[in-house]
Amino acid sequence: MSAAEIAGAVALGVFAYLLGAVPFGVWIGRATRGIDIREHGSGNTGTTNAYRVLGTRAGTVVLVCDIAKGAVPALLAGLLYPAWLAVILAALPVVGHVKSVFLRGGGGKGTATGAGVVLGLMWLVFLMVLAAFLFALVTTRMVSVASITAAVAFPLLTWVTGQPLPYLIVALVLGSLVILAHHSNIVRIVRGREPRVRFPWNRREAGDRSVDEGRTQAPP
Repeated sequence: MSAAEIAGAVALGVFAYLLGAVPFGVWIGRATRGIDIREHGSGNTGTTNAYRVLGTRAGTVVLVCDIAKGAVPALLAGLLYPAWLAVILAALPVVGHVKSVFLRGGGGKGTATGAGVVLGLMWLVFLMVLAAFLFALVTTRMVSVASITAAVAFPLLTWVTGQPLPYLIVALVLGSLVILAHHSNIVRIVRGREPRVRFPWNRREAGDRSVDEGRTQAPP
C-alpha cells in the first residue's frame, strides 16, 4: 500500500470509530424527551432501551441511525480496501458503540450497529441473520435472546455462504462481542427475569383471556 492509501485507511478508521461512538440513543432521548436514557429502563444506550423508554417513533430513529453508523463505514471499507483490512475497519463502529469516547467508555451492546456492519459487507448474510433474529424474537418475545441468536448465526452463515476468511474472522469477533455484552441478560434469562416485548397479537390474546375470565366468573 502507498502512503496515501495508508493515510486514507487510517482516516477511515478514525471516522468509523467516531461515527460508531456517537450515542444517538442518548442524544435523541435528550432532544425528544429531555431525559438521559441511561437513567431509565435497562440503562442501555442502544435501540432496545430507546424503544422502551422513548417510544416507537424515537426508537425507530435510533435503530436507523445505529444501523447506518455501522453500514456506511463497512460499505466504504469493502469497496476501497482488501478483505483483511476492510474487516478491521468495519469492526471499529461496533467498538465505538460499545466503548464510546463520548460516554467515557460506556455505550450500548452493539447489536444494531453490528447489523449495519453486516449489511455493508455482506447483504445476503445480513438478510439471513435478520430472519434468524426475527424468528427468535417472535417465538421468545425477548430481544436479548434474538440478539444472541443472531450473534451465533452470523459466523455460521458467513462460513456456509463461503465468504472470505477475514469476513469469517470478523463475524466470530463481532458475534462474541455481542454475546459478551449480553452477559447480564443471560443471567436474567436463566433466572426467568428477562423482560418480554408485547406484540399487537399478544395484547389481543390477553384481552380475549380477560373477557373469557370475566364471563366465567359472572353470576348466573
